Amino acid sequence: MTSFPKLPALLVLADGSTYTGWSFGAAGTALGEVVFNTGMTGYQEVLTDPSYCGQIVTFTYPELGNTGVNPQDEESARPQVRGAIARNVSPRPSNWRSSQSLPDYLKQHRVVGIYGIDTRALTRKLRDVGAMNGGISTEILDPEELLLKVQHTPSMSGLNLTCEVTTAEIYEWQEATDRTWEFAPLLGDVPEDGPYTVVAVDFGIKRNILRRLTSYGCRVIVVPSTTSAEEILSYNPEGVFLSNGPGDPAAVIEGIETTRALLSANKPIFGICLGHQILGLSMGAETFKLKFGHRGLNQPAGLQARVEITSQNHGFAVDADSLSRADIEVTHLNLNDQTVAGLRHKSLPIFSVQYHPEASPGPHDADYLFENFVETMKAQRKATAQQQSLV
Repeated sequence: MTSFPKLPALLVLADGSTYTGWSFGAAGTALGEVVFNTGMTGYQEVLTDPSYCGQIVTFTYPELGNTGVNPQDEESARPQVRGAIARNVSPRPSNWRSSQSLPDYLKQHRVVGIYGIDTRALTRKLRDVGAMNGGISTEILDPEELLLKVQHTPSMSGLNLTCEVTTAEIYEWQEATDRTWEFAPLLGDVPEDGPYTVVAVDFGIKRNILRRLTSYGCRVIVVPSTTSAEEILSYNPEGVFLSNGPGDPAAVIEGIETTRALLSANKPIFGICLGHQILGLSMGAETFKLKFGHRGLNQPAGLQARVEITSQNHGFAVDADSLSRADIEVTHLNLNDQTVAGLRHKSLPIFSVQYHPEASPGPHDADYLFENFVETMKAQRKATAQQQSLV
């Protein structure tokens, strides 16, 4: 076990289940939806992924913190989780890029964590019963008192959490950090007639999505989740990107209305995760809450004999039975439970996936989707140039 001081901590689930352990990170009380992530690596990317806002994440891998933390692996400016649950935590990292230990990092950002509990038993419960609200505390060690607070915590269903993670200001993505250690460094493959202008609607966007878009020759302008279609189109974008994010997609009313308005603009649109769900909702589909969600690095997705191993992080899904429009087709299914994992419009340059092709962490099987997005913009730019030459 770890050698830092053992300060008692308590975890209580909404069904009254109680787990006692030890604190790592900040002192205090954290309340949120308790979920589990099955990835064997990438804990820092998970902790800083805005899609986890409002959630307490159980890590099924038995030890966290071995490689510490570093600025390059942050998917946002700070941890986004409400709390963290681990079997064991290492206070002494060993990695050439490490700049801080995991416990110190969580303490710095006031994130409560508990370790020393049976995370396998906890994960089995969440898998069998379903994700539920819970609380971690280092200050409330009476299970009944903490349970009362958990019972007053809002359910994830109906929550619009994008306002907590979206950018406050419009900005153009730029990053000077050297990332030559990545699987595919920035390519700098900018077209001779200039980069493709993409407006990314930030519902809780991950930094690696922005990196992959720029890798494929895009100039990316990031706008808040409440930005109107008119303002988005004022930038004359060649493509619109709908990002990942937290909460219930059906509650993101402004985002759905904006996306619906953008459908008639005949612009290439690419959505990931929450962006995929919002795109589906804007086209008349419905979404529903999954029992325990998909959160991990090895989720198989595909259709028609093509399989991709994907990184996934979502608790809601598009209802296949609600896809009544003949011009919408399912392009991918999650092969574990057959839920919708990809959509495409048959006549418009619009598509989306439920999983994370940018990985970080995860496999790179689906990175081609960024290239597909760029190819649609390239085709539209060429068609526009031909039309103008005929005038």
